[in-house]
Amino acid sequence: MHIARTGRGVAAATSVAALAVTALANAAPAAVPHTLAVPAVVGHTLAHHVSSPLSNAQCQAKWQINCYTPLQYRTAYDLNALYRKGVTGKGRTIVIVDSYGSPTVQHDLDVYSKQFGLPSTKVKVVKWGHVPAFDPKNSDMTGWAGETTLDVEMAHAVAPAAKIVVVETAVSETEGTTGLPEMMDAEKYLIDHNVGDVISQSFGATENTFPGFAKGDFSSIKKLRYAFQDADRKHVTVLAASGDGGATDLKADGKTYYNKRVNSWPSSDPLVTSIGGTQLHLNDKGARIKPDSVYNDYGSGGGGQSHVFTRPSFQNGVKSKVGTRRGTPDISMSAAVDGGAWIYSSFDPTATGWDVSGGTSEATPLFSGIVALADQAAGHRLGNIQKRLYDLYSAHSKLTGIVDVNDGTNNSYQGVTGYKAVNGYDLATGVGTVDALRFVPALAKQKP
Repeated sequence: MHIARTGRGVAAATSVAALAVTALANAAPAAVPHTLAVPAVVGHTLAHHVSSPLSNAQCQAKWQINCYTPLQYRTAYDLNALYRKGVTGKGRTIVIVDSYGSPTVQHDLDVYSKQFGLPSTKVKVVKWGHVPAFDPKNSDMTGWAGETTLDVEMAHAVAPAAKIVVVETAVSETEGTTGLPEMMDAEKYLIDHNVGDVISQSFGATENTFPGFAKGDFSSIKKLRYAFQDADRKHVTVLAASGDGGATDLKADGKTYYNKRVNSWPSSDPLVTSIGGTQLHLNDKGARIKPDSVYNDYGSGGGGQSHVFTRPSFQNGVKSKVGTRRGTPDISMSAAVDGGAWIYSSFDPTATGWDVSGGTSEATPLFSGIVALADQAAGHRLGNIQKRLYDLYSAHSKLTGIVDVNDGTNNSYQGVTGYKAVNGYDLATGVGTVDALRFVPALAKQKP
């Protein structure tokens, strides 16, 4: 089984800074399959050692893509008015789970924040298990370090006053163990110890690759749900990227795609809010020059029907779209590489600087920031937001802050026909995207 780090990147990045960490260890439950977590392909590298973010026009001239700063995202998602009201994520904690992590995550966030005039924040790093020393020559480690960087900087961009906890899990190619069980153990430990209000997961494994799937035995997935069940009881929101393979996804080799529609876990889990991807079309100030499209360039926003989980009650209102199965995604944020986010990293001393990154692993931490803002606005954790989200959607009102994505673009990918963005819920973008000024208070006030 292959666990993909769901993300795509363009350009390059990366010096050295040490972090104090807390060491924790725990054993995975017996009879749960151990899998090797491997980052997804990072996409096309178009430039190295970019010393500072370029303008949108420069990105178009050099690479034929649009590239956006957090200041543009803040305008696009109507966040600035919330900040002026004091809704900044203060008092809330976002937990980010990534294998290996990055040894320079605090330094890089500080540089990123300074570049854009944002206040930085303290990143607490938790090592789960015997995390090996970081090796910048190890492509698996640098792939996950890039993911960690993207996750932290995107969450911070939306919720600048929220606390961030990065959980580094000890995935090791040499030992060939670990993967999802270790990640779930780490999440459950933090939930049980009251650490975190929202958990952001930028990884996934195709349902079909789990042991027993071909025989209709889904126990290997269902035995891994204990962290999410715990989160549901403790009112912690859990998010997961819907993936970058459109309506298909990777086989167990981590390189080739299924030639049919498939889905991925944990995004497909009904206890998890699945975050899909859009493409933003912005001017230099962050105003839209046309409505959002489906993310479909160097990857494509994951979406479709789960083959493991049946339709949960919160999706009864969209049963004409999802049928009898759990449908993903639930909601979407920026993910296209053409319209990707500037990030700064320095974990690789041979490639220090600025990148443009995308993927649903960008969208997921962006939405974790939205949840942190809503938690602050509510004055308490919102927990599993699924019923709230779909009840807001069913109101069909602009006052909810849910913005439909319906321009007819699709998430077809690798020759597998996907789904179109049409009026209302669809299996390309879920209920759509958000206008945070309306969505955050509406979500906070909505009954669970």
